[in-house]
Amino acid sequence: MEKELLDDATDRMAKAIAATRTEFNTVRSGRASTALLDRIHIDFYGVSTPLKQMATVAAPEPRLITVTPYDKSSLKAVEKAIMESDLGLNPSNDGNVIRLPIPALTEERRRDLVKLIHRLAEDGRVAVRNIRREAMKDLKEYKNEGLIGEDAEHRAEEHLQQLTDQRIHEIDELLKHKETEILEV
Repeated sequence: MEKELLDDATDRMAKAIAATRTEFNTVRSGRASTALLDRIHIDFYGVSTPLKQMATVAAPEPRLITVTPYDKSSLKAVEKAIMESDLGLNPSNDGNVIRLPIPALTEERRRDLVKLIHRLAEDGRVAVRNIRREAMKDLKEYKNEGLIGEDAEHRAEEHLQQLTDQRIHEIDELLKHKETEILEV
């Protein structure tokens, strides 16, 4: 019984790490990355649609992203959504393709981005800790109902704490890597 609980906690923590990694990828560093545009949604015929479902996004050069909408009539809507995003990019289009030059980051903008990724990392850590708390609560319920013994509960709690420490360490490593990437000139 506690094995299923630990397996579920392991899976959920892995998903929390993946979500944190995805959030980190949407934060702009000095290089062009198509993941920057993952959070952008376009209001297209009254439906909020993710950009990657409406266009081909590519990074042909280190400081350029191109967006080619499948439907040319959506070009203005895509351009507007990119301009209104918090990415600070200035799109230019030629009627077929939207080009997004990635400007070099200023020192102030780098510091802001570092603060942002620290906040995202903390959100990831909180998610992992919440999963641990819920699993601990379930273990207590199992023990109180007589489904598992006190020794099994204690072993499972220790395993859960080790798992939590390991996942938080992974988030810290992701943070360190992303911070280095942002501060790299």
